Amino acid sequence: MSGEDWVFWVSGSFAVLGALGLVFSRKAVHSALWVAFTMINLAVLYIANAAPFLGMVQIIVYTGAVMMLFLFVLMVVGVDSSDSLIETLRGQRIPAIGLGLGLAVLLVVGVGNGLVNSGTVGLVEANSIDGGNVEGIARLIFTDYLIAFEATSALLITAALGAMVLAHRERWLPRATQQELSKARFLSGSHPGNLPTPGVYARHNAVDTPALLPDGSTSEESIPRPLQARGDIRAVDHHEVNEIKEVDSQ
Repeated sequence: MSGEDWVFWVSGSFAVLGALGLVFSRKAVHSALWVAFTMINLAVLYIANAAPFLGMVQIIVYTGAVMMLFLFVLMVVGVDSSDSLIETLRGQRIPAIGLGLGLAVLLVVGVGNGLVNSGTVGLVEANSIDGGNVEGIARLIFTDYLIAFEATSALLITAALGAMVLAHRERWLPRATQQELSKARFLSGSHPGNLPTPGVYARHNAVDTPALLPDGSTSEESIPRPLQARGDIRAVDHHEVNEIKEVDSQ
């Protein structure tokens, strides 16, 4: 196989793998990362097929700007896998299924037309007509595909509004003030302040060393919970503590 064939099979396989990862990922953040992976491989395919402008737009605009914006929104809002099971827009499944089937038919027709029609030419010949890839894309967008371009713009605006509707959460109660949070913390019955830090005494300064309370007893709350679960808590040698107290008193 030639180099172009290798690029097609490698990048095409990675693109399909990224699309499958998007569908089967249980977390929205992972799905967004898989989409970015798929878009990068599509950009490689564009560049390999003599469309460098589309490849750079795919990386800079979609992968570098749009997908990273989606990823930041998901990380800030905190949408998890449980939110995707809630249907906030009623009656959307039937139109979604119909539009999905229509898209599948268009893809089958487009691929079949490309395989059957033997009069097609490569992008090198198409770019030479208008003097370059950018000029050819501009002529097609603003002449033959002007309506489709405007419809795509309206679709993107609708998608942005839909994302805002899905991510918006109604606040039924006013946000608690700092004073109210402080009162609730003291009235909860738990430790009101910061937990004690690990002890520093008698040549020991580590996270597995419990802190000493004023009465000389140890505080297990000062040890991180993973260490408590494993039982990795250093035993306090009170003889060393007494020796330190005697030295300090002298």
